[in-house]
Amino acid sequence: MVLTTTDTTARPPRKSLLRENPSVLWFMGLLGLFTLIVSLLSEATGIGVISTSLVKILGMTLCLCLVALAMDVVWGYCGILSLGHFAFFGLGGYAIGMSLMYARTEIVVRDNLARGTIPPTETEVLDAVAAQIFGVVGSSELPLIWSFANSLPLQLAMVVLVPGLLALVFGWLAFRSRVTGVYLSILTQAMTLALSLYLFQNDTGLRGNNGLSGLQNIPGFLDVPQSVISMWFFWASALALGLGYLACAWVVSGKFGAVIQAIRDNEARVRFLGYNVEGYKLFVFTLTAVISGIAGALYYPQAGIINPAEVAPIASIYLAVWVAIGGRGRLYGAVIGAAAVSLLSSWLTGGGAPNIDLGFYRIVWTDWWLVLLGLGFVAVTLFFPKGIGGLFDYLVRKQS
Repeated sequence: MVLTTTDTTARPPRKSLLRENPSVLWFMGLLGLFTLIVSLLSEATGIGVISTSLVKILGMTLCLCLVALAMDVVWGYCGILSLGHFAFFGLGGYAIGMSLMYARTEIVVRDNLARGTIPPTETEVLDAVAAQIFGVVGSSELPLIWSFANSLPLQLAMVVLVPGLLALVFGWLAFRSRVTGVYLSILTQAMTLALSLYLFQNDTGLRGNNGLSGLQNIPGFLDVPQSVISMWFFWASALALGLGYLACAWVVSGKFGAVIQAIRDNEARVRFLGYNVEGYKLFVFTLTAVISGIAGALYYPQAGIINPAEVAPIASIYLAVWVAIGGRGRLYGAVIGAAAVSLLSSWLTGGGAPNIDLGFYRIVWTDWWLVLLGLGFVAVTLFFPKGIGGLFDYLVRKQS
């Protein structure tokens, strides 16, 4: 006779991703509907109600929503207030910008040199490209960091590797030293400031204050109208945001998500329970840096230019404000905050909102926008500490 025993303490079944994050289906549905509507109303693929410039603004807004998602995972769920994630965003933009600028310049140089009586050598082409790109900073040599600029696949790899490696090294040094709280925030801000000051120098190989320009001109597609190219990038941005939302929802779900949220609430207790706190934090910090880099690589070809001012610490502070306004600890809240602030900023500072003449004073929105943003942040902090996303939660609970 064989005796068998049964375990009376059966583990509860693990909830699926959609059950733990019901917002995923809503978000993917709304994102798909939004993408379809813009496509049907655009100049390139629709009836022309939405202009090409507005399509670019909407595409860039989707990229900002993606980097806000990354910020929400690292801050809202893991408790790391990083004031340097927009630096990773900018590095992704620089990585793709180098490839686009090099390829476009090479086309122009080859076309000009081909008019000569003697065909140019590859060395002559390389020297002419370097002089064309770096003549503005008084140089005629191609820097070492541009070694892979003539290879789009390698530069696309740099979009992931450069932000990821910087985050990995910085995070390993900071987390192994158990730097937490406001001290860690100051360190991330110092990293961003150092990177920004470095990029402002002319001898860094990235054209200093001039930055990289003309990124909206995609090599190989110079004859394609900008209206079509803007739709391509809009679709790519929407796809990246959808995949990014799924990835972030997976990270914050299940046991892994429970652990990082426990680290946010009581790091010492989680470490006492035997979890490798530093490993969890390093993974989240590096992953969100990579997501930020991808968002930047999609953003700046639509913006057309990137310069060191984009990497300044104030940009990362704005990013934290977006997430706080939207509601940190809620993925959809980060998207709402980034989209609302970005679109409102474009409307107020882009000439869409009419200035108001009070007789004794004229309100110019380009001057008052940052004041409104600050007041909005204070109001949300005081009256809606859970952000705009928290209002949705309240309305859903009230109706149910």
